[in-house]
Amino acid sequence: MFADFLTRLVRPDPAPLTDLDAQLALTALLVRVAKSDGVYDVAESNQIRRIIAARYQLDSAETEALATRAEALEAEAPDTVRFTRAIKDSVAYDDRLGVIEALWKVVLADGSRDPEEDALLRLAASLLGVTDQDSNAARLRVGKGSPWG
Repeated sequence: MFADFLTRLVRPDPAPLTDLDAQLALTALLVRVAKSDGVYDVAESNQIRRIIAARYQLDSAETEALATRAEALEAEAPDTVRFTRAIKDSVAYDDRLGVIEALWKVVLADGSRDPEEDALLRLAASLLGVTDQDSNAARLRVGKGSPWG
């Protein structure tokens, strides 16, 4: 279903993603982080839908369609390293900071911080070229009021 998209995404020198492809790739990364602890629960799924609806100004049908496509893409996507590199090459640093905030929202959505989620988020931040300090600041911004912030 996503063979052409994934082929373009993992080329040694991928072309910049279109806005729609970037939305799909970023949403799939949110799903990957949510699944990293072996559990993809309703709280995480709902948080992803809230994030993408707000970020991309989507109505409920568009949000559901993007989330469903992203869940399917994530299941077929290659390793996180190549997948995330393509996003880095296509998205400006300030937007990548927004992605890290969104990833932290997903990690914290179920009320727990699992080591697998933390490790994947650290890897994703590094691969996206976001510094540890900026990632930590993003975690603190989204975790206010949470014992995991």
